[in-house]
Amino acid sequence: MKPVQLSQLVDMYSPEAVLEEVKNIFIGWYPVGEFGDVREVFGDFRRLYSGAYPGYCACSTRYHDEMHITDSFLAMARLLDGYNAVHAKMPLRPAKLGLISALLHDTGFIQSVRDRKGTGAKYTLTHVERSVSFIRAYFQGKHFGKDASRIAANALLATDLCVPVEKIRFRTRLEKIIGMMLGSADLLGQMASRCYLERLPFLYGEFREGRVPGYSSELELIVKTLRFSELMDRRLAVTLENVARYARFHFKRKYRVDRDLYRDSIRGQINYLKVKVLRSPRGYQKFLRRARKGKV
Repeated sequence: MKPVQLSQLVDMYSPEAVLEEVKNIFIGWYPVGEFGDVREVFGDFRRLYSGAYPGYCACSTRYHDEMHITDSFLAMARLLDGYNAVHAKMPLRPAKLGLISALLHDTGFIQSVRDRKGTGAKYTLTHVERSVSFIRAYFQGKHFGKDASRIAANALLATDLCVPVEKIRFRTRLEKIIGMMLGSADLLGQMASRCYLERLPFLYGEFREGRVPGYSSELELIVKTLRFSELMDRRLAVTLENVARYARFHFKRKYRVDRDLYRDSIRGQINYLKVKVLRSPRGYQKFLRRARKGKV
């Protein structure tokens, strides 16, 4: 029997398939009627990224795009599911806020209708604080309350690699867990995606426009991805307190697979990078053209 692969579980190219999977995970623990808030925000997220949300242009970044959000959204749901399988069930409100925060965590890349210069990538170094500003205004419009806005804003800060986690003003242990989960879901979702390596040239384009230092070429970013993966392993295990471990409990509970399929996929990506892509640096591009839904 062939081993189960992460990319086989849900069609990640279909936002509606992702939403349905998140709903099925959610209603395994909470009343189905409570999913309405998450579904509503999901609809707003789709409108925002497609350019149908009042006052905003469509998403113009090719790496931090709609698919990155749905990757993170599903990863967040899986971590919540694993947490609930191990501990007493997380209360409804923070669970919903965690999912909603995942949907809105990169809104800082979206340009307003008055902002037509370049792409949202120019905000790479400031996108988290812009996302926090968006979520505060959005929550006010939805009447979610200031406390919910604060919890979500702190969770977003946990996705910022430049913000020391110990300086985020979490008020409770549970709020911190939500933040650690979102920070972890953001990394797991993108690095475990079966098209992660193919999307790295898009990330370089964003870094270049956003004037992110440390990368003089697309190839340099791809080479440094090996070191980045090591740093992110440490971030997941130490800085984010290894809440990523809950993914394994999700896969065991739902699929009876006693493995962390996110970690398996990430290892597959890095191994492919080492043995294929970087062994032919002059022609590395030909190794970044794998079939859209093939194996990693």
